[in-house]
Amino acid sequence: MKQVVQSYKTGDVALRDVPVPQCGSKRILVRTRNSLISLGTERSTIELGRKSLLGKAASRPDLVRRAWDKAKKEGLLKTWQEAMGRLDTPTPLGYSAAGVIEACGVAATEFSPGDRVACVGQGFASHAEFLSIPVNLASRIPAGVTDEEAAFGMLGIIALHGIRSANLTFGSRVVVMGLGLLGLLTIQMLRAYGCEVIALDPAADKIELARNFGFSHVTAEPADLARMTEARTAGQGADAVIVTAATKDRGPVDQAIQLCRPKGKIVVVGTADIHPDRNELWLKEVELVVSRAAGPGSLDPLYELEGVDLPIGDVRWTQKRNLDEFLRLLNEGKVDVKALITHRFAITQAEDVYAQFVAGKLIHPIGVLLTYPQNAPIERSLPLPPTKSGVRAGAGDSVRIGVIGAGLFGKALLLPALKSQSGVVLQTLVTGSGASVEHSARKFGFLNQATDANAVWSGAEVDAVVGLTPHSQHARLVRDAMTAGKALFLEKPLCTTEEDLADLRTMASQAAQLPLVMVGHNRRFSAHAVQIRKWLSTRQSPLVLQMRVNTGFIPATHWVHAEDEGRSRVVGEMSHFFDLIQALTGAMVSRVSAERISGDNRSSVNNDNIAVSFKLGDGSVGTLIYSASGDKAYSREALEIFFDGKTIASRDFRVSEFHHGGKTDTFKTRGQEMGYVEELRHFVDCVAGRATPAVALGETFTTMSVIFAIERALATAQVVTVPAS
Repeated sequence: MKQVVQSYKTGDVALRDVPVPQCGSKRILVRTRNSLISLGTERSTIELGRKSLLGKAASRPDLVRRAWDKAKKEGLLKTWQEAMGRLDTPTPLGYSAAGVIEACGVAATEFSPGDRVACVGQGFASHAEFLSIPVNLASRIPAGVTDEEAAFGMLGIIALHGIRSANLTFGSRVVVMGLGLLGLLTIQMLRAYGCEVIALDPAADKIELARNFGFSHVTAEPADLARMTEARTAGQGADAVIVTAATKDRGPVDQAIQLCRPKGKIVVVGTADIHPDRNELWLKEVELVVSRAAGPGSLDPLYELEGVDLPIGDVRWTQKRNLDEFLRLLNEGKVDVKALITHRFAITQAEDVYAQFVAGKLIHPIGVLLTYPQNAPIERSLPLPPTKSGVRAGAGDSVRIGVIGAGLFGKALLLPALKSQSGVVLQTLVTGSGASVEHSARKFGFLNQATDANAVWSGAEVDAVVGLTPHSQHARLVRDAMTAGKALFLEKPLCTTEEDLADLRTMASQAAQLPLVMVGHNRRFSAHAVQIRKWLSTRQSPLVLQMRVNTGFIPATHWVHAEDEGRSRVVGEMSHFFDLIQALTGAMVSRVSAERISGDNRSSVNNDNIAVSFKLGDGSVGTLIYSASGDKAYSREALEIFFDGKTIASRDFRVSEFHHGGKTDTFKTRGQEMGYVEELRHFVDCVAGRATPAVALGETFTTMSVIFAIERALATAQVVTVPAS
């Protein structure tokens, strides 16, 4: 399918051929008929993308500070790579569309194939031939509303939520500043709800449009606006001023304060500069509100992604209910958008349209629609032109790799490490987003792009699979690998529940022949881990180990803490450290005890601040301190090992020291050597038959059992024995 994307790194807008997205259980797959270009929002996005790196930094100083803190802790190179990875992520343009449902997810029961729907949401209702839309971001279109009208949905509900934010009543007198698309929709809705409207816009064509809609109290001059407001309100001032202008000037907000009555309200819906005079606000007790998106539920993952509605008794007007209301207003003729349509272009003209738009060559644009063909095929796997980086050895010796998932971590670290391997063909990349997979597949030199994982599991041209998906999908990837008989490299963890672990054990025990399944515990492959094993090679007695992880705070609302996604950081991260400890000692953890802090679980997430004591099968003992309460700029990881009158100390995979007999041997690396390249090299060599797996699947199962034993120990304050493989 064709989709419009923008490079945030360069600002360039391109029309790409990408795979059709999957539907998802709580989503609908929509064949787009029309989408609306949001002139203000999309212009801002493009202009920011076209700024230099310094210009982007000046626009987001908060992100610069976070990046600097990260660089002090994890190194400049790694931080730079991750930052460039974020910048190099394509941005789908558009957030308002309409079309016909092709397919419904099994849980999307309120819709049926063939329904006409209005679709909204950044990253969902994009300029693309097919859209995967969560159920709370779509509404059925009434029979009396055309697809073109319904494509205005997102702009309509942004305007509607701006009005609701003003807390108006029947007969309220409202000033609207800015008569672009948002402003023209706003004044029509205000009239529909029984409000008196006074409006301003400097453009004569916008004033003429407002008058054609029957509004007489409109002007292009700020001074006239003040006189009109005084006359229409008998000198009392407006009940509310809604700013829908897109400007870098602070003038609209400053004038809005003067136009308001005492205890009036200013609602900023557009992008006006907000630096009001405190004394002016204080004198009238004026309330200033910045209206967020399209209503309650906006930007809430539970609402938008999971389809969890907000009870109508608690929240009357959610994002979806606003969309339903906007469609009702259209259907009853209370709002007219037909007169606002100034341009129509086919999706195939998109690149030229955006070039004209940014250059200011479109004549008086207001409602600019893209139209779509209705015969586009549903293709979820597409080839890409081969590149030299795609093949790094003769075809007979090469391992053909399929990759599922390409998030920030994968693109910043693992995909570059995989691309650097010799003897590898990057065959197929699979992600859920067509725009993302096309960009990443092209960047890293894959031969094919897909949005359906079957493209790698069922294809004979793929020898092995690398899984970089969210944690909740990991167990399914292992099952798929066992079923397909294909080698799998899986980013940690192995799975997220004890039930999944039990199922995987059973499946493995019943398999006639197991494929290689390697979990991405990269630390055991670090040059520092290799050196420490050499220092430990002559030990005569059990070890005493102490490991400290200063992991950094992540809010309780983050996905890593979600029960059905990341589960917890204990499950998501801690297998890293126990795999390293087991690799260094050559023994498995046999029992654990653990305690967590008793905090408020918000400012300090209790499960992110724990102390674990453990014993290994060779008699060694140790502690792991895992804390998210420290300074992120401080050292992240430290390990101390005591044995035979000797001590090993290692810090952040940069410096390791061996203290023995009053002497110190030091092993240093220029940067953090975390073992990413080495673990992938080992995986490729194992698939090619050049090496034996460093970790058997039974050991991987036991390591995951350690993590679930820690969870039980935290819950019961008891010592928990780890079941053997």
